[in-house]
Amino acid sequence: MAAEADSIKVEANLEEVYDKLERNLVIVGASCVEDRLQDNVPETIEDMRNGGIKVWMLTGDKLETAENIGYSCKLFTEEMEIISINTLEDAEREFNQEMAEANKERQLKMI
Repeated sequence: MAAEADSIKVEANLEEVYDKLERNLVIVGASCVEDRLQDNVPETIEDMRNGGIKVWMLTGDKLETAENIGYSCKLFTEEMEIISINTLEDAEREFNQEMAEANKERQLKMI
């Protein structure tokens, strides 16, 4: 009986700690998917998006191949604007402060 009560108390305490840690949490991570579409990739990407996780596609494929894969695994939707960055100049143009604000506004409109 006492052991069970202690177990419940420990679990409740852990839940409280998890709740505090998981608020406003920013996780940066990476994962890879092979060229061929793996099982459950579309569902996994959808779950990540529904959880508020931003998903990016970085590839060395030709643009057409990358876009086809992006659509087939439901990483891309028809409503999205696809930004292709091939050079340092492209990156500087897309990620300067002015574009950061525009991208933020674009994201808000998509939600």
